[in-house]
Amino acid sequence: MTTLPAVSARRRITDRFMRSLMLVLTIVAIVPLILILYYLIREGIGAWNADFFTTDPTGRFLGDPGGIKSAIWGTIVMVALASLIAIPIGVGVALYLVEFGKQGTFAKIVRYFVDVMTGVPSVVFGLFIYIVLVVTKVGGTFAAWKGSVALSLLMLPVVVRSSEVVLNLVPDSLREGALALGAPRWRVTFRVVLPSALPGLVTGSLLAVARAAGETAPLLFTAAFVFGTQFDLSQRMNSLPLQIFNDVSQAQDRLVQRAWGAALTLVVLVLILSLVARLVQRRSRLA
Repeated sequence: MTTLPAVSARRRITDRFMRSLMLVLTIVAIVPLILILYYLIREGIGAWNADFFTTDPTGRFLGDPGGIKSAIWGTIVMVALASLIAIPIGVGVALYLVEFGKQGTFAKIVRYFVDVMTGVPSVVFGLFIYIVLVVTKVGGTFAAWKGSVALSLLMLPVVVRSSEVVLNLVPDSLREGALALGAPRWRVTFRVVLPSALPGLVTGSLLAVARAAGETAPLLFTAAFVFGTQFDLSQRMNSLPLQIFNDVSQAQDRLVQRAWGAALTLVVLVLILSLVARLVQRRSRLA
């Protein structure tokens, strides 16, 4: 029977100190987040009512300023279009990197540029689309679809990196078994690898959607701002980040109050998307 050596008093003290330090740092990180949420709820919940979610902003400084109906629908439409652009491309790039490119030179170059895009500020994507599509008047000037393109560029590196991580977690034994049965590589990829990694791919995609939903800078340069609700992607379209930016810059208390309510709505939408992503991830682990 082997006996473990006793832990020295110095190691015990160091362990307790490091545990206490980690606890303090965790509290320091959490407290500001809790205060932000508390202040946001306190200031924004008063603006919530039926009219707030069912009426458009009126643009009047006197009288009823209206609600955020157009901002909610605009956010949903533009983020949905951006998802249709970014998610298939991002998953496709990740499939190439994991299944075909692997550690090749071209695959390493792609990974490098994806990492660079991950660290690029969102305002840069907005300026890029502004110069390429808005200034040149491709399909008009400001338009909702141009805002979606800018958001898709923001989502793309997130989708690629998260999808690559998930695809690498698929056991090689599944690939080898399918290949041993005579299945071609492309069929193994689409019939074996993708279904196995689907829950993780959905989780990464939803996190990318949640990030894009809260971005303001790309939409300032591309979609601009409009008061009414409309679904024409070739025209200007409102969104929650734009509504908040426009209202908070005004001196009217009612507009600032609407900005707080819109900010709380945006946080709730992002929270719902994040919870859905967590639930999908949890179910995939249980399966």
